[in-house]
Amino acid sequence: MTDIRVLVVEDEPLLAEAHTAYTERVPGFVVVGVAHTARAAMAALRANNGGDVDLVLLDFRLPDLHGLDVCRALRAAGSSIDVLAVTSARDLAVVRTAVSLGVTHYLLKPFTFAAFRDKLERYADYRAQALADGEVAAQHEVDQMFATLRGTAGHSLPKGLDAQTLNRVRAALTEGTRTEVGLSATEVSARTGISRVTARRYLEYLVTVDRAARSPRYGTPGRPEVEYRPR
Repeated sequence: MTDIRVLVVEDEPLLAEAHTAYTERVPGFVVVGVAHTARAAMAALRANNGGDVDLVLLDFRLPDLHGLDVCRALRAAGSSIDVLAVTSARDLAVVRTAVSLGVTHYLLKPFTFAAFRDKLERYADYRAQALADGEVAAQHEVDQMFATLRGTAGHSLPKGLDAQTLNRVRAALTEGTRTEVGLSATEVSARTGISRVTARRYLEYLVTVDRAARSPRYGTPGRPEVEYRPR
């Protein structure tokens, strides 16, 4: 799968640099442009009819226009480019309008890298499902696509698992399986700093929620080792 191309729209240069650095730390994403105003963002998107951009990280409080005006302009032009709002705007009316304009995620400033990474990873999962060929076979597949965007609340995880560690395991699995070989629990443990037993618990949970696949790894002495790959 090709990298997801991102346009960062943020009027504060230091924040724009931070968002760019954060984005490029997430496997599967690449920043193809940075804009500091709404008009510069729209010009960048018009340059190739948005063909070089898959996702816009959009600040709403821009110096020339509100970020929602950028969303309206995109939709008026018939663009289906996805938008992830990265903003300090907490007004419920703004949130409702963002939803009505098809904003896929809404991330409030300030935020941690873990929260940012989680939004991008969930978007990547959603995009992979959305771009698949064919039709959905049943209602549960539609529900799964929407659930991918919403994410799983930390309190709904099984007892003893936490969202932050789960995100670390998922990131390690995604980053470490760019070849044809999956990762074992031991290898995930080494990449995340958690114990092998703990890594296996998280990996098995990802299998149960259809976010990872498990298969035997042959060629090792004795009983075949189990390896995991992200779905």
